[in-house]
Amino acid sequence: MDASPRPPFRADHVGSLLRPARLLSARQDRAAGRITAEELRAVEDDAIREVVRLQESIGLRTATDGEFRRTSWHMDFIYQLGGIDPADEKLTVQFYNEAGALEFSSAALRVHDRVTLQDTIFGDAFSFLKEQTTTATPKLTIPSPSMVHYRGGRAAIDTGVYPDLDQFWTDLSAAYAEQVSRLAALGCTYLQFDDTSLAYLNDPRQRDMVAAQGGDPEHQHERYIRQINASLAGRPEGMSITTHMCRGNFRSSWAAEGGYDFVAEALFTQLDVDGFFLEYDDERSGDFAPLRFVPPGKKVVLGLVTTKRGELESKDDLKRRIDEAARYVPLEQLCLSPQCGFSSTVEGNALTQEEQVAKLQLIVETAQEVWGDK
Repeated sequence: MDASPRPPFRADHVGSLLRPARLLSARQDRAAGRITAEELRAVEDDAIREVVRLQESIGLRTATDGEFRRTSWHMDFIYQLGGIDPADEKLTVQFYNEAGALEFSSAALRVHDRVTLQDTIFGDAFSFLKEQTTTATPKLTIPSPSMVHYRGGRAAIDTGVYPDLDQFWTDLSAAYAEQVSRLAALGCTYLQFDDTSLAYLNDPRQRDMVAAQGGDPEHQHERYIRQINASLAGRPEGMSITTHMCRGNFRSSWAAEGGYDFVAEALFTQLDVDGFFLEYDDERSGDFAPLRFVPPGKKVVLGLVTTKRGELESKDDLKRRIDEAARYVPLEQLCLSPQCGFSSTVEGNALTQEEQVAKLQLIVETAQEVWGDK
């Protein structure tokens, strides 16, 4: 057993969970004006109480609110930053799965004024989550600052407001640093920055997209790492910070492919976090060789259990893959989790609530057998 375990834990999970049917129905009712915002909030509260109890009963040391109050894992946060609003145009992202391709469309964003933090984003949501936990550590997930920049690039940032992008990055990191400080004051000791961009940049197609936007595809990940570090520079000693990096997760589909090789050295040696949640559920993720850059003291959470389909992994296969990863980073620095959230957007992935629970139970049982704790 870890003498005084700190996140990330041997058995952990990324954050989002499948929304229960009654919550999806209540969202539809609210959109149609059949119920009030307060009535929707009451349904959310009940669903979160139940899902926290579920996580604790499974034996997880981490509990999230499943992101039940969100439609999207990242845009619900980003639009609450001062100076950023939805744009008139739509942002379309191509996703892929075994059956072919599908598109995800949402409003793009526009940085129209200086970026600031006004209200503490998700502050009330975290406080409610914290009140519900008894044995688990409440974890809040928020998108990393990279996500504000990645999709639109320079074109999404008003040149009249920010003729020099360095000032944009300074303001954005300052807003994030204030957010981290306020969350700490609310008692948050486990905060996760979700960041698809650092995984996407391993895909040559994504780097071509960055180049087409006028960005620097060879070094953009280094800029992102510096800005995340600036956002975390003032975090309190007792707050554990992780980052989750995947290649897209929408209705059991993905947006990018490729191992972590392109970003690995800078990512693992420079990013100032306590743990890395890494997608490793299939061939798209590459091999474990990039883990050779992980320094002592950092944890790697191996996302070996897929959230994209309901079929349950073999415990023996999970142990074999953990052993393979341990050739590059010591076993005591490794943990186990799903490869991503189960419901990065409100629609969720193509598996059942029962299959979700079975996967979380498998992770807890496997961690206990490998490390003797959770």
